[in-house]
Amino acid sequence: MVRSTLFNVAFYVVTGLMLVFLCPLLVCPRSWAMAALKLHARIALWLQRIIVGTRFEVRGLEHLPAGPVLVASKHQSAWDTFALIPLLRDPALIMKAELMRIPFYGWFSRKFAMIPIRRERRTASLRELIRESRERAEQGREIVIFPEGSRRSPGAPPDYKPGVLLLYDAMNLPCCPVALNSGLFWPRRHFSRYPGTIVVEFLEPIEPGLERKIFRARLESSIEDACDRLLVEAANSASPPPLPQSARQRLTELGEGHRECVQKENIC
Repeated sequence: MVRSTLFNVAFYVVTGLMLVFLCPLLVCPRSWAMAALKLHARIALWLQRIIVGTRFEVRGLEHLPAGPVLVASKHQSAWDTFALIPLLRDPALIMKAELMRIPFYGWFSRKFAMIPIRRERRTASLRELIRESRERAEQGREIVIFPEGSRRSPGAPPDYKPGVLLLYDAMNLPCCPVALNSGLFWPRRHFSRYPGTIVVEFLEPIEPGLERKIFRARLESSIEDACDRLLVEAANSASPPPLPQSARQRLTELGEGHRECVQKENIC
């Protein structure tokens, strides 16, 4: 709890100071602002490592195609929204439009040319989403989408939304799935942060032009199978993080991975 408190204070203080004191970047080239965004992520990851003891491992980065690509990532934690940034060349994240209205945060999101989606205007919003995504792709940027829309607890049943299918159809780009286990160490809607190793794994890209049904099946099975593997790996580690109920239930369904956690009484 002490480490979590220290890290949360440090993280939000650093974030607030950078948002305020780097405001001159709002009138500078976008590349300068993106460099500051990546710097913020690296500082946050460093703070997490030295204060909490959470390390960060990247696997399969060689699977990321060069040039514009649709990156479809699992979303378990707020950690995902900043930690993936330094791994990509020039990412454009698809994000809720209401976040664009937050002072400083929203101003910078516009400067980064992130892609807003307005959920209350479904048809018009999807048209705008496709148009803006195409524009970013023409600039050679990676289009990053969280297919489930919002954070899901580790092990929870998948809930993939149609947005990723529409983008895949409309943009004719390869799709690189991404699996991770960040929700075990930076839980959603939770104050605590836990030591261990967060793993981000870039998976084999899916070629463009597949039928929607086939693409959806490949995307979901690729991400979910890899996330299951990362969950089992974390549960069987020397010092496993506390597991939420959804993770424990999933491990029971998989028939492995949870015995050591139970023995160490390290389950929340």
